[in-house]
Amino acid sequence: MPMKRMVLELGMGTDIRGTDYTKAAVRALRDALWHNSLTITHALGLHVDSMEVEVRIGVPKPEQVDKDAVLAVLPHGTGTVTVVEGGLEIPNEAGTGSTVMAHAAAIVRLDLPERPA
Repeated sequence: MPMKRMVLELGMGTDIRGTDYTKAAVRALRDALWHNSLTITHALGLHVDSMEVEVRIGVPKPEQVDKDAVLAVLPHGTGTVTVVEGGLEIPNEAGTGSTVMAHAAAIVRLDLPERPA
């Protein structure tokens, strides 16, 4: 049976002075995940590691994000990370650095047992 989308979690993260896209992306995913306590797996009698999490990150320079560092944030289940163009980069007045803003979406899927007809 195909995995069913059960939860969509959203977050935002920044690197204020370092222009570190990975740091902003990790903070965005943590923001999405750490404001929730998913009890859906327990309610359905499933193990928490049965979740499949599709992580989508939006930053101005997707190639500068370390996907493995972002994936390491997931506390349970398995996951994938896709990084796309998005977010914001705001240069400082001196032109010597930028603030980076990343957006994250975590899409949680579960393999639900068939219900009897």
